Amino acid sequence: MANGKADYYDLLGVSKSATADEIKKAYRRQALEWHPDKHKDNKEAAEKRFKEINEAYQILSDPQKRQSYDQFGHQAFSPGGGARGGNPFQGQNPFGQGSPFTYTYSSQGGGVPFDFSDPFEIFEQFFGGGSPFRQQRMPRYSIALTFMEAAKGVEKEVNVEGKKRTIKIPAGVDEGSRIQFNEFILSINVKPDENFERDGADVYNRVNIPFSLAVLGGNIEVPTIDGNVKIKIRGGTPSGTIVRLKEKGVQKLQGRGRGDHYVRIHVQVPQKLSREQKKLIKELQEEDM
Repeated sequence: MANGKADYYDLLGVSKSATADEIKKAYRRQALEWHPDKHKDNKEAAEKRFKEINEAYQILSDPQKRQSYDQFGHQAFSPGGGARGGNPFQGQNPFGQGSPFTYTYSSQGGGVPFDFSDPFEIFEQFFGGGSPFRQQRMPRYSIALTFMEAAKGVEKEVNVEGKKRTIKIPAGVDEGSRIQFNEFILSINVKPDENFERDGADVYNRVNIPFSLAVLGGNIEVPTIDGNVKIKIRGGTPSGTIVRLKEKGVQKLQGRGRGDHYVRIHVQVPQKLSREQKKLIKELQEEDM
């Protein structure tokens, strides 16, 4: 496992020595079991598992990709653990110039030019162009949001099949979230933010403080998704200390309330000191010995 991703062989329920035919049969079994149309009570979890199963099949059914995966694991498709630069959702836009919709999505943290295809398209191709379920699949598209748009919610004016319309995206959506509208299902992709990171409904950021503040204590203002908040730094705070701001995170999509905001304190040690400062630090050092 890498970056929190499950092993592809485990997802399909096969051994690493499985033949191509065994992988194909395993995919058929797992895809039928986890198709979202069979899990209406817990569709979000089923869609997540269904997507993972399809990713596993797309890698393990291709001899070259399987060889890379066997040798390097998930890192074969995410070198350096960093997100690929630029827009991973480039390509022909079926909705006209300026529309945020695209048909494809990429693996998280991908650095290799490999895009996973729509899992529902793979499923239908596998079963000869049609789903074995009676329910007609709605068109699925993707839209890219900034971190703050996803956290706070936003209205977007878009062109859908030549028609201009406004869609409302609720606060709290995250990477991979799906929203069902009347005519289509929308997948959410969230762009990285320079200041904040996110884990579910919780938000994280790092704040640098001067050495003197860490030693003596005091108050500082830290940024949150709702603006700056004043927090108290206790005297003697070591670098790496985490301060929790209760319910200052993102609105929870399921259930009430918000997540928390966690501030990691980084103490900046001065690189240059005056003669008087060096004298004071030396006196402090002698007292500690």
